[in-house]
Amino acid sequence: MQTLRLLFGAVAAVFLTVGQGQACAICFSSTVITPGQKLDAADDAVLAVRLPDGGGFRVVEAVKGDVPMNETITEATVSLDAPALATFLDAGSPVARVSPDDQGKPLLLFRNRTSEAWVGFGAIGAEYADWLRELAATKKDGDGAPVKLWPSKVMGWSSLTEAEWQARATIILPYLEADDPLAAEIAYGELIRTPYRVMRGLKPRLDAVQIRRWIDDPQQSSRIPVHTLLLGIAGDAYDAAEIEKRIDEALLHRDTGNLSAMLAADLELRGPSRLDWLQTTFFEDRQRTLPEIDAALLALSVQGQADGAVPREQVIEAYRAFIRTRKPMAGFVATELANWEAWDATADYVDIIRSNAVKDPAGQFAILSYLKSSPLTAGQATLLPAE
Repeated sequence: MQTLRLLFGAVAAVFLTVGQGQACAICFSSTVITPGQKLDAADDAVLAVRLPDGGGFRVVEAVKGDVPMNETITEATVSLDAPALATFLDAGSPVARVSPDDQGKPLLLFRNRTSEAWVGFGAIGAEYADWLRELAATKKDGDGAPVKLWPSKVMGWSSLTEAEWQARATIILPYLEADDPLAAEIAYGELIRTPYRVMRGLKPRLDAVQIRRWIDDPQQSSRIPVHTLLLGIAGDAYDAAEIEKRIDEALLHRDTGNLSAMLAADLELRGPSRLDWLQTTFFEDRQRTLPEIDAALLALSVQGQADGAVPREQVIEAYRAFIRTRKPMAGFVATELANWEAWDATADYVDIIRSNAVKDPAGQFAILSYLKSSPLTAGQATLLPAE
């Protein structure tokens, strides 16, 4: 028991919780920091045009902060000049590259007053200045923290409140197909950070026909996960049948690229009636691969966070079935169960600890974190292993 107490003490200081600003894990699955996050964190944001002599930039629109109109920004304080703009973006950037058609547009510049340096994020039409100001105004408080990591999945964290997210989602939705490439990318970058429960609130504004067109467009293949989730929200019985066909095809070819989004959309359209199928297909079938199992858990996680089409209590029961069926993987869902204060799994995890079924240190750590926080652990103390 002394060893167990020491482990409990170690995890107590670092136990993680999920905040209200958690992005949809299916959409936001990398550590890329979007322009919208940069806008939140910036002290100043402006649109500026190149001076005729090439010696700097002139502010033509103030997006955020109190930079005066027509103020000159010297070349030395800008980390990026116009000729280099077309090539500075790396392949992983979510921001559109600058085309020849963009050369006459203002540059979107952000500044942190601590460093006093301006950073360019691309060219955007001056007509989008009001939209950018509206977007910046949706964040009224908080520290603007861009990204934090959560065990086993990368989340886009933000200090935006639920109301701020709802306002922001409404603002960006019409600009997903903006004529200006950077405006469209900013809108998309914010959409992928939007919590799924907020996405569900967009249903009256979504057009299933348009979303189907996006999914079938090869040029938008990188956006398929978020478009699939939107189709699950906006779709009908026809879409449910089509998504089911695509899931079957993905499982046949062991393709997990869009599997979690399809499973989440399937659950959204069909509700709890699909839980038995999901558990049989992914948890009980010993031929399933780890990526396939993880995709199913991620789909359940998104539904559980939203507490909507599939109520959280039923997601918790599915997690408990997973714990009993896949004991070596039981730690995968421990942190989330703790975040939801789903303490009914305490006895399940005590059994896991007693049987030493979890060999992975990260899984053991997550389970011990759960047990440390569970108010039911004390009553199970006699069942825990002795030193």
